Amino acid sequence: MSRDGLGEFEHQILLAILQQGGDSYSVPIVIELEERAGREVTQAAVFIVLRRLEAKGLLRSRMTDCEEGASRMRRYFRITALGMRRLRESRRVLLRMWEGVDRALDEV
Repeated sequence: MSRDGLGEFEHQILLAILQQGGDSYSVPIVIELEERAGREVTQAAVFIVLRRLEAKGLLRSRMTDCEEGASRMRRYFRITALGMRRLRESRRVLLRMWEGVDRALDEV
């Protein structure tokens, strides 16, 4: 894995975006993280990481017009090709690291 590896929260946010269909804004990402990862997060914390991932080139964003019933514009994030490569690389490394540790986990 490259030295630009993903942190745990970055990884979870990218996966939450994929779970949302690959194009999402901060509120559904927060809900996804709370439901799937079982962790309580703030929208501000998620937005900070979204912007950091965008600065790294792993996400790109776009602003939308006010949607019906929405009071303001929303910034939607989509994973870039580089972001997908980093996720695949991270997945491969983690799967290799998990190989053979089941017995050790069961013994504890």
